[in-house]
Amino acid sequence: MGEMPMGKDHEILQFTNHVIQGRWFSLFASFLIMAGAGATYLFGTYSKEIKSSLGYDQTTLNLLGFFKDLGANVGVFSGLLAEVTPTWFVLLVGASMNFTGYFMIWFSVVGKIQKPNVWLMCMYICLGANSQNFANTGALVTSVRNFPESRGNLIGLLKGFTGLSGAIMTQLYLAVYGNDATSLILLIAWLPAAISVIFVYTIREMRVVKQPNQLRVFYYCLAIAIVLALFLMVMTLVERTVRFTHAAYVGTATIACALLFLPLLVFFREELGVFRRKNIIEPPRVSTTEHPPVPVVVVVVENKDTNNNLKCLSFNDIFLNKPERGEDYSILQALLSTDMLILFVATFCGLGTSLTAVDNLGQIGESLGYPTTTIKSFVSLLSIWNFFGRIFSGFVSEALLVKYKFPRTLMMTLVLLLSCIGLLLIAFPFNGSVYVASVIIGFSFGAQLPLLFSIISELFGLKYYSTLFNCGQLASPLGSYILNVKVTGPLYDREALKDLAKKGLTRSSVKELTCIGNQCYRQAFVILASVACFGALASLILVARTRNFYKGDIYKKFREQAEATEAEMASTNNK
Repeated sequence: MGEMPMGKDHEILQFTNHVIQGRWFSLFASFLIMAGAGATYLFGTYSKEIKSSLGYDQTTLNLLGFFKDLGANVGVFSGLLAEVTPTWFVLLVGASMNFTGYFMIWFSVVGKIQKPNVWLMCMYICLGANSQNFANTGALVTSVRNFPESRGNLIGLLKGFTGLSGAIMTQLYLAVYGNDATSLILLIAWLPAAISVIFVYTIREMRVVKQPNQLRVFYYCLAIAIVLALFLMVMTLVERTVRFTHAAYVGTATIACALLFLPLLVFFREELGVFRRKNIIEPPRVSTTEHPPVPVVVVVVENKDTNNNLKCLSFNDIFLNKPERGEDYSILQALLSTDMLILFVATFCGLGTSLTAVDNLGQIGESLGYPTTTIKSFVSLLSIWNFFGRIFSGFVSEALLVKYKFPRTLMMTLVLLLSCIGLLLIAFPFNGSVYVASVIIGFSFGAQLPLLFSIISELFGLKYYSTLFNCGQLASPLGSYILNVKVTGPLYDREALKDLAKKGLTRSSVKELTCIGNQCYRQAFVILASVACFGALASLILVARTRNFYKGDIYKKFREQAEATEAEMASTNNK
């Protein structure tokens, strides 16, 4: 057959196919999936509906909050599943879990089914929350593999979009359903699942091709994400002071979606450049121009270590003959090390107190007499500043580390101390203090996990990183259970019972146990602030232990590996 000349329509079709199958469109799909993977941060908005419709007391509601945190932080199953199945299957399983868990919660709240047992509601919310780990595994891990040289910036962006998820979905539900928190649960059920199903075949691992302006593209995306966060923050504050019509909510949601889709234009331009270069250089198969076998070399280098992992360690290897910090620890060596124990304590205190504050934010606003729309503003503010905390801990801590040798462990200490201030603002509230507390707690909460993941990778190496960072974040649901279910919930209920006693009522006299006044959360949040302060002290001990390590060149090993790979590639091309 003769070669058919390429017409304009044919070229457009080719370019469209090139974009859809490209790495950048896959990354755009990952942005959208991660922007829908933060439904757990909205618990403070719809928890009031669960409490009132099902007649729960605060202790029971906090138990639900614990199972939500448990599901959100136990990602081992999704990681194991990704080892033996393709990405599309991981995303579909996550979408199914998300829809099933939250849809059953919505069914229960609106009374479509008989009131379920508490253990069943705990299972529903744990199932729905656990689905975000499948989004993380499918979208984030695949994106990092597609852009291995920009993994730090990429993780910051993707986790940042997750941090904005609560504010984005709040705008969408106000536009679609109006001011109805029950319908928010329905939106959480179908929207993230629908996004995963739509892009289920788009997100996949691809051949790595280095591009000279890749870093610039990520900074464009960062700028767009910051503009989106600022817009959402302004709208949150305006909605507090101005009564919006439904049309106004539709308008703000449309602008938010337009900003969310704006990276697609950046990626479109990038793919256009790639497409043009490809057509200009379209080589015969034997041509080596401009295409060194980078992916092959990278794969070989990464797979060399996999054959050396099966090794039985003795007692001395685990406890006495440990590698230097920064070298590759085994799983047992890392988990049983003093550094990991200190990190676990700091995470237990920091994330445990932050999650407790997030889960109780709706009831905190109610106890202080704020209207429902204002309480939603608190949740949106927390979500937005959660984003800024993630960006800060990713981009800024990296810059400070490289330029000034500023240790990430010290950054963790400062973040925990900042969290103490936010918690005390709730314990001793004044006019407008909850707004400030939402910003501080959101920022510190967002900054902690990226810092934790980075510190684990720096101290214990990357060989077993996927297992170690999942183990590290297990302190988060444990802290949430003890501090939320066993401390904050009972103290709140005790204050609520005191209010009933003053009115001459008993617990059986009311369906919902509610406390109104500054005293409702005072004692609980004084305890939380003390725990966060203890976590900062623990982190400060780790600063002292790792001071010399961070004074050194922690990336030297990776630069040497890159130089060796580059030399190997050069010798391959010269043959």
